[in-house]
Amino acid sequence: MSADVGGIRLHGRMTEVSLRPWSESDLDLLRRANAPELMEHLGGPETDTQVLARHEKYLRGWRDGSSHMYAIVTPDHPAGVGTIGFWARTDDGRVLFEVGWTVLAAFQGRGFARAALGLLLDEARTVDPSRPIAAYPRVGNAASNALCRGAGFVLEGVEEFEFPKGTRLPSNVWVLPAPGPGTA
Repeated sequence: MSADVGGIRLHGRMTEVSLRPWSESDLDLLRRANAPELMEHLGGPETDTQVLARHEKYLRGWRDGSSHMYAIVTPDHPAGVGTIGFWARTDDGRVLFEVGWTVLAAFQGRGFARAALGLLLDEARTVDPSRPIAAYPRVGNAASNALCRGAGFVLEGVEEFEFPKGTRLPSNVWVLPAPGPGTA
């Protein structure tokens, strides 16, 4: 499975953004995404052992169908500008997909996350069009909250989540309802 290509206007020209299913070659991208400034809303950088375990979890997700993680790539940056994915979650009895993303600091503010999220939402709807999609950015993560708002997610409230283990912080609960009958 591979996501379609989306486009963004960057420096006056259209730039293609696509999602590449997570592979063995993406370990370096995951290590680059483990930077302090990118992990501040996720409890801080992980150890290399934790990064290796996360990489294996992403690979295993594709093998067993439990998650769909991707590298966000462009023609100029085939090694990736970030990561994005979705996985099944049950929240207060509601079965949904949770989405999460990281765009490397050097590529933030250019529309890569917005384009990648649009592609990811299409992929999630292909897997199960009836399932709501949720995101749980920390309350203080202005960029991720703005991305949710811009993508049409509805803010349902604030909950305190434990992530990583031992760290409890308030997160916004953003939900994109499943399309109703007769909508696309």
